Amino acid sequence: MDTLQQLGELLLTSIPTVVCLLIVWVAYRQTVHKKLEQVLSERHARTEGAIQKAHSEIARAEARTAEYERRLEEARSQVYRTQEARRRYIMEQRSVALTAARRHADAMVKHSRKELEREVKEARTVLERQADALAARIIDSILRPVAATGSR
Repeated sequence: MDTLQQLGELLLTSIPTVVCLLIVWVAYRQTVHKKLEQVLSERHARTEGAIQKAHSEIARAEARTAEYERRLEEARSQVYRTQEARRRYIMEQRSVALTAARRHADAMVKHSRKELEREVKEARTVLERQADALAARIIDSILRPVAATGSR
């Protein structure tokens, strides 16, 4: 029984300690714990808000990048279309110029051929006249000495 009595005394002497501990625990909950929970919840809200804001900023930046890339691709394709149109225009102008040059060259060749044919005809005519005159001279020079010797 002696043990029970010691145990009873121990419990009885520990009551003020338990009460003090309860008071300290209640005071802690009222003064420190509530404020600490409030600060932690505010901190968590801020970090979550910052994370959400960062995610939204990243999404917005990705959208801007996609829009930029789309516009860049449109600009490139517009440049390619412009270059292709310019190239086609130049090729058409070249084709027109080549056709005109061929026509001009053909006309010059035809004109030159006609001129050459005319000159050939003139040369033949002149040569024929000269040949006739030369033939007459040769005949005259051959026949004159024969006629002069035959009349003697």
